[in-house]
Amino acid sequence: MALFAVIGLGSFGATVALELTQLNHDVIGIDTTKKYVESIADKISHAVIADATDERVLDELNIKNCDAVVVAIGENIEASILCVLHLKNLGIEKIWVKAKSKSHHMILSHLGITKIIHPEEDMGIRIAQSLSYPMIRRYMALNNERYIVKAEIAANLQGMQYQTLMEEAYDLKTLLLQRGSHVLYEIAPGTILQEKDILIIEGPVEMLKKLSTRFL
Repeated sequence: MALFAVIGLGSFGATVALELTQLNHDVIGIDTTKKYVESIADKISHAVIADATDERVLDELNIKNCDAVVVAIGENIEASILCVLHLKNLGIEKIWVKAKSKSHHMILSHLGITKIIHPEEDMGIRIAQSLSYPMIRRYMALNNERYIVKAEIAANLQGMQYQTLMEEAYDLKTLLLQRGSHVLYEIAPGTILQEKDILIIEGPVEMLKKLSTRFL
């Protein structure tokens, strides 16, 4: 269990705070808007009405004890940057910040931020990937070239042997096969695939694209 702070409890910030709570972490949620704080107060560890552009306030909330801080301040770019500067002054090393624009991103990139987030852009990419590769339910980028994907076996692949599906995917590694509640970490080449089986596959993006054509 870790301790995180989420500053800015609009739609994006609240989603992050709630998901971290679901993952059994302690979360401090901070916003200047009373209704945002009240709407989440009984769902996370701590919810506080406070001004995160005031360094003394952040210090009093013991933000420096957090494992990481997410700055999800929405429209006010100045407030976002000022908050980040205070967090840096307090010695916070791991800071994730939601960027609103290219200029906002450029300024943040010069402040040594751990990660700059573009929620709308990232969601757009995920939607495009899902439309382009319908068998992919989820994916995670390891770097610009390698991904881990969650692929579901469709009806047209019912009865196919695992080795047949993967015969041209020489640079991919299947991490597991899930069938209902049963999970296989070692998959025999002759395993017969069933509709709705889930494969977790890791490898280079070009090889994953090539494999995706087998699911169409």
